[in-house]
Amino acid sequence: MHPRITGSTRIYGLIGAPLKSAKSPMLLNKLFAEAQSDAVCIPLEVGPGDLADFVRGIRAVSNLAGLLVTMPHKQSMLDVVDVLHPTARQIGAINVIRCDNDGRWVGAVFDGLGCVLGMQREGITLLGKSVLLIGAGGSGRAIAFAVAAAGARSLIISDLDPHRALDLAQCVAKEGPCAVHVGPADAAGHDIVINATPLGMNPNDPMPIDAKQLAPTTVVVDIITRSEPTALLLEAQSRGCRTLDGHPMHVGQALLALSFLGFEDIERRYSSGL
Repeated sequence: MHPRITGSTRIYGLIGAPLKSAKSPMLLNKLFAEAQSDAVCIPLEVGPGDLADFVRGIRAVSNLAGLLVTMPHKQSMLDVVDVLHPTARQIGAINVIRCDNDGRWVGAVFDGLGCVLGMQREGITLLGKSVLLIGAGGSGRAIAFAVAAAGARSLIISDLDPHRALDLAQCVAKEGPCAVHVGPADAAGHDIVINATPLGMNPNDPMPIDAKQLAPTTVVVDIITRSEPTALLLEAQSRGCRTLDGHPMHVGQALLALSFLGFEDIERRYSSGL
């Protein structure tokens, strides 16, 4: 189903580089078309050295209604927007920008909340659970805050950079009662294991954890979106674990972004049916 383009079509762009495997335009355009919304999402491949020129030019497009932001611009966009949503201030990154009618750009980030929403939509609750999070980078940082806010009992953060992991753990611990610590990528004894690293995107990548430590009752989430399961998910499945790939998180992000961008009708329509 192709989007219907008119002279008053609201334009949403996905900026980043590379965008070859980007799923957001396909998903959003499907939702726009099914809801008969006069809107379209298009990929705009912008390299890190071209962001300033892109922003100067795109600000002149009056029917630009929003931007989705992916790597490598999630942090750079903090200095571009006019208003930071509380999520962006907390996490220090942006993955969606709403272009308001008064010309102001409002930036937010829904990586973490989208991950939690995706899990909840699959019937997986974080309330009272012990969670191991591997990766304290951009997505990992957002997921850590969201996991703690969703009521996890404990959160262990593991990262190759121990200073980055410690900084994240200290920041999340200030937000609420969840017990947050830095630790090894040891899956034993955890209810939920989340891989928020790029390990698994390529066939020869090492495993982010030793899958032999997984119990059959452990839920394993790998936020990587691929047509085939990652090696981690295949190993987890062979041990009887329930697994989720990056698709539920991607859908959760899209629903939250739609609401933020003013498409509450689409968000409500599809929040129980996607």
